[in-house]
Amino acid sequence: MTDVSLGHPNRNKRVALTLALLVVGMVGVAYAAVPLYQLFCKVTGLDGTTQVSSGNPKGVIDRQMTVRFDSNVASRLPWTVTAAKPVTDKVGTTETVIYTATNNSDKPITGQATFNVTPETTGIYFNKIECFCFTEQTLQPGETVEMPIVFFVDPDLAENRDLDTVREITLSYTFYAVESEGS
Repeated sequence: MTDVSLGHPNRNKRVALTLALLVVGMVGVAYAAVPLYQLFCKVTGLDGTTQVSSGNPKGVIDRQMTVRFDSNVASRLPWTVTAAKPVTDKVGTTETVIYTATNNSDKPITGQATFNVTPETTGIYFNKIECFCFTEQTLQPGETVEMPIVFFVDPDLAENRDLDTVREITLSYTFYAVESEGS
C-alpha cells in the first residue's frame, strides 16, 4: 500500500489563504468596475459621456453647430417626456433648452434620466452647466414639469480635425423609474 501525502500543512494554509484573497480581490474589482468605468468615461468623453462645467471660459467661435434632443422613456415609467427643440448657434454659445415631463399615473412616481451624446466622439466637448439628469425627479399624479438644460459645446472641438465635418450633435436621454418612497 502506498502512502499518499496530503502535503505540508503550512503550504495548504498558504494556498487556501492565497485563493481566498484572490476571490476577495476579484469581488472588490467587480464592485469597483462600474464607478471606475464611469470615471474613465467622464474624463475622456468615451461612449458619448458629456462633461460638467460651471461656464464657458473659452469664448465663442464662428463655427455653427446644431444640437438636437431626443427622449426615450422606459416601459416601467408612466411618463410622457417631450424633448427640447433643436438649436443652431455658434460653438461656445451657452444655451438653455427645456424638456417637459408629465406623470400619467394616479400616484407619485420618481424617475431619473441617463444620457449620452452622438457622435460619441463629441461627448468630451459637450458641457452641461445645469441638468435635470443629475437628480431624481418625483412627479405627482398628473403633474407636468419643465426640466432645463444649460449647456455649451467647447470651442476646442474645432481643434479636433476628425470632427471637421460634424455639424450636428444629438443629446439623448433615457428616462427610467427609480424605486424609492413615493414610487
